[in-house]
Amino acid sequence: MTTILRRLGFYALAAFAAVTLNFFLPRMLPGDALQAVLSNIRTSNITKEQLAALSAQYGLNSKQGLVSQYLTYLGHLLQGNLGTSTSKSVSVTSVLGNDLPWTIGLIGSATIVAFLLGTLLGIIVGWRRSGVLDALLPVATFFQSIPYFILAFLLLLTAGFYWKLFPFAGGYETGRNSSLVEGWNGPFVTSVVEHGTLPAATVALASIAGWIIGMRNMMITTMDEDYVLVAAAKGLPQWKVIAVAARNAILPSISNFALSISLVVTGSIVTEIVFSYPGVGYEIYNAVLNTDYPMMQGILLVVTFTVLGANLLADIAYVILDPRARREA
Repeated sequence: MTTILRRLGFYALAAFAAVTLNFFLPRMLPGDALQAVLSNIRTSNITKEQLAALSAQYGLNSKQGLVSQYLTYLGHLLQGNLGTSTSKSVSVTSVLGNDLPWTIGLIGSATIVAFLLGTLLGIIVGWRRSGVLDALLPVATFFQSIPYFILAFLLLLTAGFYWKLFPFAGGYETGRNSSLVEGWNGPFVTSVVEHGTLPAATVALASIAGWIIGMRNMMITTMDEDYVLVAAAKGLPQWKVIAVAARNAILPSISNFALSISLVVTGSIVTEIVFSYPGVGYEIYNAVLNTDYPMMQGILLVVTFTVLGANLLADIAYVILDPRARREA
């Protein structure tokens, strides 16, 4: 418990630092954010009162001191107010509320599949090394060495465009001829799964090699430990011996899982742009094109909190699985 509380304090400090950087970094960039707002307003006649109202609406009141703006920003943040999008004229929170489920579903499914399948294959390859499954390693490493956007384009062209196996754009079927009704119904869920298969496959293929190789190497090392040899000498069934070795070999993978979340998030942003997938990655691409600073700030903050949350959960799981971590506390 002491270890978990200590790490909670560390992550709280890291979250505060992220919030502070998220406020100050955009204000250090050259240019005027208010001019970006005015460029999206199709009118040349704007009064001083309207300009002041816009400044207040978008939190761009330059007459306030920097410290006062920072305190106002923290107050809004505690209320769940991430500001107003300058390109869409709606709250950033509402936009992210629509986009986050798509990205979480994409990243979550792809990461879990890659982790579970890669770990399982790593256990088998490590236990039965120099076997047929060793041929998987060069293939998996080949896919991991390909940049995300190139791998996404290859899957889009082959499985999407030429073979017509999966849709290659959007999050679900749209258009005038579409009769889908959004919600938890069979046709809509089926369409979402079909449209998400290629983006999820891109993320999974680009990351599965690391799990296979890492777990394989740890299994080879763990199998020579005394407790595994004793378990085998006692005549335990082979699956129990494998389970004893795998439980200890998987600990580094638990730690690496949290570290890989940030890379997966980065890769998903590129993947969403290539497939025009309606998630946070595609939204930040549009925000950059439209110089939508509040939207960029909100997405950066959400992504940072997601990575910190994943690291915290991995640390808690590590403490639960490894008794040595509890004893060190």
